[in-house]
Amino acid sequence: MPDLVFSMLNRFCWILWQIGNYATMVTGVAMAAAIGYALDAPPLVLFSLCAVGQATNTLGGSGGPLAVLFVAIIACEAGKLVSKETKIDILVTPAVTIIVGVGCAMVLAPVFKTICDSLGTFIGWATNLQPFFMGIIISVVVGVVLTLPISSAAICAAVGISGGAVIAGVLDGSISMEVWNGLALAGGAATVGCCCNMLGFAVISYPDNGVGGLVAQGLGTSMLQVPNLMRKPVLWIPPVLTSAILGPVATCIFQLRNNGAAISSGMGTAGLVGPIGIITG
Repeated sequence: MPDLVFSMLNRFCWILWQIGNYATMVTGVAMAAAIGYALDAPPLVLFSLCAVGQATNTLGGSGGPLAVLFVAIIACEAGKLVSKETKIDILVTPAVTIIVGVGCAMVLAPVFKTICDSLGTFIGWATNLQPFFMGIIISVVVGVVLTLPISSAAICAAVGISGGAVIAGVLDGSISMEVWNGLALAGGAATVGCCCNMLGFAVISYPDNGVGGLVAQGLGTSMLQVPNLMRKPVLWIPPVLTSAILGPVATCIFQLRNNGAAISSGMGTAGLVGPIGIITG
């Protein structure tokens, strides 16, 4: 009976892993489509942005998500300029959107890749050299970014804050073991910072929000606290101080390493993705 249960769990986890791979393959497509939707792009422009997003994310490598943001905006605006301006709109609009978008991707995506790779290498080198101070900085910064209405997970993925993000470079010799170790520790510190903010705000707001708020913020997102933080920034002091204290504890004492997907470093306790990334990595 136990063997059957474990076999079923293993099969279920394998299916989830496959689903995750398929979802990851269309990251650029989804991002570009979402950006087009937010910019009120006409249908032909919106659909054409899918090709632009895929091309940009592929060309951008580690900096793909960041490159998609800028390239999709440029391509969207170019497409909107010619949309419904000719009698052959069904040909002109997609052509202009895709040509402008992919052209910009060929120019900008490698630049973003170089910037993100260099920044990630620097963070890994600095964390390996000074784990105490970098533990404080990374834990506090990523934790704060998690709570702000921007994506800490996307930033961690773009910069590659995880040992697993550079494992291919380690194997081919382009990334040193010191940088790999530093990025793995940085991933652990980032996870701790995110967890401090999510659990901190969940506990602080428990008297007012009850169990629902505890679960929503502890396993969902501390971003729900943004309106309160705008009115009363002092509420941020306890989570930030906790991040500053536990960041170096994670890097220097427990030496928590995240060798999983870089995106998990910026997820915190959302779906327990951060802790799972550390445990499995």
